[in-house]
Amino acid sequence: MRFCVLGSGSKGNSTVVESAGEALLIDAGFSGVEIERRLAAAGLAPEAVRGILITHEHGDHVRGAGVFSRKHRVPLLVNAATFEAAGKALENPYGLEIFKTGTPFAFGRFRIHPFAVSHDTADPVGFRLDDGRHRLGYCTDTGTVSRLIHHHLRQCHGLVIESNHDPVMLRNSPYPPATQQRIRSKGGHLANPQAVDFLASLLHNGLRHVVLAHISETNNCHRLVEAAVNDRLAAELTRHGVTVSLARQEAVGPLVDLRLP
Repeated sequence: MRFCVLGSGSKGNSTVVESAGEALLIDAGFSGVEIERRLAAAGLAPEAVRGILITHEHGDHVRGAGVFSRKHRVPLLVNAATFEAAGKALENPYGLEIFKTGTPFAFGRFRIHPFAVSHDTADPVGFRLDDGRHRLGYCTDTGTVSRLIHHHLRQCHGLVIESNHDPVMLRNSPYPPATQQRIRSKGGHLANPQAVDFLASLLHNGLRHVVLAHISETNNCHRLVEAAVNDRLAAELTRHGVTVSLARQEAVGPLVDLRLP
């Protein structure tokens, strides 16, 4: 299994997961053309994509999903509440497969388990994907870490989790108080200390690569995320042999091969 965060932040989110030549997108929050460009930068062709998993209906996660689905003749995989809430962004896809949150299903080479997260949308989910040899856990856009989330992401070989904001930067940001409260609420996003605590609880010898994603351009910076991780977890990451990278809004991340040590 290989995966690559094509871009992550408030302006667009999309991640590609590939196994034996079959790929899935998790979210498609860029334009169709931009997703194609980013796939090419990762060394993958749009023709490899077999479907698009949708976490929730916010525009930075679904903006290009309908267009990409129709152009490349791939189905959307989404729960019913999210599909209805997304409206025009997801209308008239090439194909549609409705999953039920909490119920695992098979699609191509993957076994997929969608699980509930805490975000201010209709029925937001994270995903655990298994290709029979490796497991990838994906969980961004959650304001709190539940026991359920932890259960599904433990024992994964790769992880994409969010480290959205620095509490001090958020408090001093130009965002109005109501927006700040929404971000720090249980239906919002994880702060750097929460993300580091979450990551600490998920470390094990089989975990190989973690991408910290959805880093706010206004209320966070990569230097602060790196400092939060290193101050708390540098020795533990070395002991377990875990690599941590930070997703960017403007650039494609590394293509991570979970088969490699």
